[in-house]
Amino acid sequence: MHDHPHEHPHDHHHGHKDHHHHQLPRAGARRAFAIGVALNSAFVAVEWIYGVMAGSLALIADATHNFSDVIGLLMAWGAIALSRRPPSPRFTYGLGSTTILAALANAMLLLVAVGGIAWEAIHRFQNAAAINETTMIWVALLGVVINAVTAWMFMSERKEDLNMRGAYLHMAADAAVSLGVAIAGIGMLYTGWLWLDPLVSLVIVAVIFVGTWGLLRDSTRLALQAAPEHIDPLGVRRYLAALPGVTEVHDLHIWAMSTTENAMTAHMVMPAGHPGDDFFADVVEHIEHQFHIGHVTIQIETGRACALAPDHVV
Repeated sequence: MHDHPHEHPHDHHHGHKDHHHHQLPRAGARRAFAIGVALNSAFVAVEWIYGVMAGSLALIADATHNFSDVIGLLMAWGAIALSRRPPSPRFTYGLGSTTILAALANAMLLLVAVGGIAWEAIHRFQNAAAINETTMIWVALLGVVINAVTAWMFMSERKEDLNMRGAYLHMAADAAVSLGVAIAGIGMLYTGWLWLDPLVSLVIVAVIFVGTWGLLRDSTRLALQAAPEHIDPLGVRRYLAALPGVTEVHDLHIWAMSTTENAMTAHMVMPAGHPGDDFFADVVEHIEHQFHIGHVTIQIETGRACALAPDHVV
């Protein structure tokens, strides 16, 4: 944003009701993070111990993957806690954007974990070793239950917040990996085909990669201040341009302040001047409900040329 003088008369109108509840996760979401971190931290320890005891590289690899997801959960939880801090003279929007950074880091972390699993699976094709299939199966099934329960706790929030979506994908991916390990263990127990373990792992890697790519794409766009996917910038421009008394709309910017809160600024040319507070209150309310933008700033210009009018000027 630019701080720029105008010689022509102008007016500003800010629309910002009490939208802070959009940034605050519900108590159930905070509880989901706490329970998810506790359950998965305990399971990582159990899976590592029994993976070593059973000689199962699959369990050890899965434990490593689960550990990376615990770190991801902690980052997302911490970012949401930071987003609750009030604005300061230095961070005038607060720290809500840390939720975007956490979502981006979670996506990258999950891709790294997927790469590690793929590498281990390819390696096991060439170096298969005998393992205790029974231990492998039961520990993996325990992982399915724990991760599925944790994913279920995040499921209701996954469409509202990128970090909740990231947590859901992490836990759902963990459940899928654990299920794959259990299936591979059962197959090896009855057939002796040790190659089933790396084969199932590679299939799971492909499924996780497809799901994670969307999270990486969306979080990268928000980090670059792109308009959120669910907001139509052209629709916003058309709405503003069609308002009574508006002859031009320019310098329109829409971006995400966090994974749940969006902001917008725009210049509207209104030769007749300020139409009244009720007019703008209605505009702000409509933008919030129609386009899900809670922090709206509108500048009124009465006609003199604005240096920021061309679309290519930022």
